Parts: sequence; structure tokens; C-alpha cells
Amino acid sequence: MKNTAIKLVLATSLLLVVLTIMAELNFPFGLIFFLTFLGQVLLIYTVYKVLTDKYTTDKTFDDWYEDHPMSDKD
Repeated sequence: MKNTAIKLVLATSLLLVVLTIMAELNFPFGLIFFLTFLGQVLLIYTVYKVLTDKYTTDKTFDDWYEDHPMSDKD
């Protein structure tokens, strides 16, 4: 994924965590409602951006996990 997609995922996650904290601390309903709507729109846009990213790789499922290749088996 490009840095743009990663930044969107982080921003969306941060917004939704902050929103949860604000809801617990009884912030005004209008602000929480607006941020909830914004978070949902941002989440949908983030999913779209990640799925349409032009990321390519030469790895296959036969390569197993990159940090623990199958060829290292004892």
C-alpha cells in the first residue's frame, strides 16, 4: 500500500478512538453526531482507497510468511 492508504487508516482509527473517548466523557451530542458521521464517511473512503490501490508484488501464497519462510522448516 502507498503511504496515502496507511495515513488514511491511521487517521480513521484515531478519529474513531477519539470519538469513543468523547462519547464516554459526555461531550455535546451535536459534536459526537457530526464526528460519527465524518468517521463513517472516512471509513468508507479509506476502504475504497485501500482496495483500489495500485499495489503489486511478486510474492505468492507459496512464499508463506515473509518473516518465517517455509524453507526454514527443520
